[in-house]
Amino acid sequence: MLSNDILKALKAYTEDMTNDVTLVLQNGEHPKRQELKEFLTQVCSVSSQLHLVERDEPNVLRSPISFGLEVGGAFNGIFFSGIPSGHEFNSLILAILQSAGTDLKLDKQLMKLIQNVDKKLQFEVFISLSCHNCPDVVQALNQFALLNENISTEMIDGGLYPALIEERNIQGVPSVYLNGEIFANGKIDTAQLVDKLLKVAPVELSADDQDRLPLQDVTIIGGGPAGVAAAIYSARKGLAVTMVADRIGGQVKDTVDIENLISVSKTTGTQLTNNMLAHMEDYDITRKEHLRVDKVEKGKIKKVHLSSGEVIETKSLIVATGAKWRQLGVPGEVENIGNGVAYCPHCDGPFFKGKDVAVIGGGNSGVEAALDLAGMVRSVTVFEFLPELKADKVLVEKLYERSNVTVITNAATSEIVATDGKVSSIRYIDRETETNHEVELAGVFVQIGLLPNSDFLDGTLERTKFGEIIIDEKGQTSEKGIFACGDVTTVPYKQIVISMGEGAKASLSAFDYLIREGL
Repeated sequence: MLSNDILKALKAYTEDMTNDVTLVLQNGEHPKRQELKEFLTQVCSVSSQLHLVERDEPNVLRSPISFGLEVGGAFNGIFFSGIPSGHEFNSLILAILQSAGTDLKLDKQLMKLIQNVDKKLQFEVFISLSCHNCPDVVQALNQFALLNENISTEMIDGGLYPALIEERNIQGVPSVYLNGEIFANGKIDTAQLVDKLLKVAPVELSADDQDRLPLQDVTIIGGGPAGVAAAIYSARKGLAVTMVADRIGGQVKDTVDIENLISVSKTTGTQLTNNMLAHMEDYDITRKEHLRVDKVEKGKIKKVHLSSGEVIETKSLIVATGAKWRQLGVPGEVENIGNGVAYCPHCDGPFFKGKDVAVIGGGNSGVEAALDLAGMVRSVTVFEFLPELKADKVLVEKLYERSNVTVITNAATSEIVATDGKVSSIRYIDRETETNHEVELAGVFVQIGLLPNSDFLDGTLERTKFGEIIIDEKGQTSEKGIFACGDVTTVPYKQIVISMGEGAKASLSAFDYLIREGL
């Protein structure tokens, strides 16, 4: 099941384990149990500190294809139901290594918050092995469980528990339950998980527990291409640099194939994110990851208030917070996220095999999503608001070659209809004839562009009516000493290569500002 190359790599990763880890597999009969046992046997074969045991734990483990991690003779709160292969293989290996003593890659202040949660929290994460976003959620909650014995988490492969999927009306992943109730649906990052968790179990840290950085020369908000470029350029100037980001990579992390980054003929969002992170690690850059900024105080010395309660004082500030998926804003959209409404065709497309779906949006992202879905589902209907598709000609030509794709233009989506908790149709208005129509389908994938992540700057900086931060040719905003770059700004053409250049420019402008102001 696992190749010799993978086993060799695992052997190298486990050489520095400081604790023994036991994988406890529930006894019983299941068509997939032998496959899971062989898989876990191979994993444990790479180290004498890894052990596999089979025993009855009916009050702890869900089924004969469930197992938990045990350290020091006790379960540590991390459980898997299914075979964590595919994208979840890394989740298992990281859980083992972190259980064995490998440092958690979480901000210290964030770890203190999680450690101080005093409520019993039992998470269930329903995943698909083909989902690109699911491992982030699984891995984050695994770390939470390791930090606090009050927290436990279970990865559940929805494909192996169809009755449970049907019972809970799950139509998208990741789908996260807390203590038996829905907690989060769809793509969600660690920063959002922490926010939601602290609403359920509020924590207040004492003054002694608060971290405080020395005065920074440059603080960068955002960890996408623009933010990374700004951080690297600033660090190369010898400045004291801090980056605050909900996640490194930003929107790039969700991109599958990238073929227009000059000098790199082809890469993926994951590869590019890893490369950016590795490049940053060459420099002395303080990273505050999985945190967001609540507000910014203006002044000669700016104050950046983080979601963890920490306040960073900085001489200059670079905003590179990027953008997020734009929502339709029609009845039935938000209510049905995870129950037929989705934003990631790569993650949720497999749930609609043999069904009819819609893609809203005829730009590049919408047409690419339709092409992707056409190979998985029975039919795809593309709805475009304008009289014609806006995507590149080559993509449009490919789309019309697909026999199971229908294109409807001049269509204004008015409502997403659900029956018995699941999407059943979409209603739209023909803008040319002003007539109402309804199309029966099982899923709606929204692909209508992006919204700048700038709400936290309301009242701080001048923005357009669309929320974009207004900047000049040097990246300077309306506030002296605050610069901005990338997709969050008024710079046209939201492209990776442009964001990188704008990030470098903003850094150079900030450096020039510090020199001229004598800061």
